[in-house]
Amino acid sequence: MKKTLLAFIVVLSFPFYYAIGQQIRNFARIDKMLVNGEYTKVIDTCKYILHTDSLNAEIWYRLGLGYQNQLPDEKSFKCFLKAAEIDPDNNRYLFMVGKGYFNKNRNTKAKPIFIQLCTVDSMNWSYAYYLTGIYMKETHFDDAIKIYLRFYYLDSTNYIILDKLGFAYLRKREFATSINLYNRSLAKNKENLNAIKNLSYLYPFVHKTDTAIQLLTRGMNIDPNDMDLYARRASIFYSRNRAKLYLDDYLKILASGDSSVLYLKRTGIGFFKSQQYKEAGEFLEKAYSKDTTDTEVLDYLAKSFHDLRNLKLSQYYYLKKIELLAPLSSELADTYVRLGYEYLADKMYNEAVEIFIKSNKMIRNPSLILAIANLYDERLNNVSKAIYY
Repeated sequence: MKKTLLAFIVVLSFPFYYAIGQQIRNFARIDKMLVNGEYTKVIDTCKYILHTDSLNAEIWYRLGLGYQNQLPDEKSFKCFLKAAEIDPDNNRYLFMVGKGYFNKNRNTKAKPIFIQLCTVDSMNWSYAYYLTGIYMKETHFDDAIKIYLRFYYLDSTNYIILDKLGFAYLRKREFATSINLYNRSLAKNKENLNAIKNLSYLYPFVHKTDTAIQLLTRGMNIDPNDMDLYARRASIFYSRNRAKLYLDDYLKILASGDSSVLYLKRTGIGFFKSQQYKEAGEFLEKAYSKDTTDTEVLDYLAKSFHDLRNLKLSQYYYLKKIELLAPLSSELADTYVRLGYEYLADKMYNEAVEIFIKSNKMIRNPSLILAIANLYDERLNNVSKAIYY
């Protein structure tokens, strides 16, 4: 009787164990396809299995991986979401769903998922990375710092964690603490460009601009092709009006292929301040072609062509600037005066007096009134107007 019962149990159990074995073989086969990069095969195989087993969370998860590796889009996210709905206690599925929400900037959805995951495993860096990222976006810097400190207490020599802490304190504007943490990070990894860049940002706040410049120069020796280092140093030189120094850095950036309007503009200004007016005009015209609304570029263009004795182009750019400036602004009045003197130099006396009068109507200027009177008297032979002014 016992033998008969045992045989009956074995017969009943066979389909179950066969199904489990088949499922394990399917997982192994799909995983091998993923390793080999056969993502189309992964997608086709998973779809075939789900046709008869639509509640198989592992297959939905692997289908999501197939879509994600082939082309990250909504399809992969929906697969991970389906897997998590079937098996909500599986942390792998929840993690992929949380990442999906995070990448879509849907942090109100992502945040509770990562809080749940970090509660289950508080020392999982992958979970902590995304949760702290959300806290930083929300400006909840102290919450992020609490998590970073967990990992710091575990390994105080980890320069990546020191960087994260340094950045959180930077965002809190606790600059002294941030500088200390970044310096400790740099001591652990002397080629840590992230620490060098952030320290170069921080030091000017504590009146150590020269130290910032030295650090950026050190970074260039580590990686001469990192144009961000040149841009940061050039910006410091520009703020200190050291034209020759920032000009060299901006020329280096432009030579790398980055022709951003800011770099073209500042290169042009650097040439102007170095009294290289032809080169200034060339770079400023390139900047103007990319941004026709920058009145500072127009002003330097007009001044450059004035010094090149090209009065027509100087007048042209002053007129362009006037078009942009708001009426009744002091800058507009000043620009009228400058244009007037360009007309005067070009012996265009009627145009000069007309533009001087426009400026004087906006802002009364005794010296300008005298210039108008002299123009009527000496150049236009209009005695009555001269007497009037």
